[in-house]
Amino acid sequence: MDLTVYDETGGQVSENQLTLVKDVLQFAACKLALKDNTEMSVTLMTNPTIRKLNKQYRGVDRATDVLSFAAEESGDETPIIMDPALAAELPENLGDLFVSIDKVAEQAKFLGHSSDRELGFLVIHGFLHLNGYDHEKPADEKKMFALQREILDEYGLKR
Repeated sequence: MDLTVYDETGGQVSENQLTLVKDVLQFAACKLALKDNTEMSVTLMTNPTIRKLNKQYRGVDRATDVLSFAAEESGDETPIIMDPALAAELPENLGDLFVSIDKVAEQAKFLGHSSDRELGFLVIHGFLHLNGYDHEKPADEKKMFALQREILDEYGLKR
């Protein structure tokens, strides 16, 4: 997967955390059998910055832990008809994740586990949203959360 990670925290993110984000998302991409040329980005930021995004895009004036913005929502678009071989070569852009590194630390402390576990959890949670998973209905929640736990456990970020 072609993954770009941005650190907009002013240096609050360690190299180990940046590597963790890349590695756990590559692991999850393999688990979901995504094409190698699948693209996405992750931006790590602080509470004030994510609060602005949350207010602008969701109308909620408070910091949140993770925001997912899918690049290609399924809907009423007219499909583009092209040669299947050419279509297979085109990269699929999943979208963008925004994660508050402040919330990572707060929630890890509150939940009594490592910041690495919380960071991994948040990026996998957002990643699954970008791949069409949701937790609005109980059956969907059960499916998404089970896959989330499976990915994190297999990667080695158990609770």
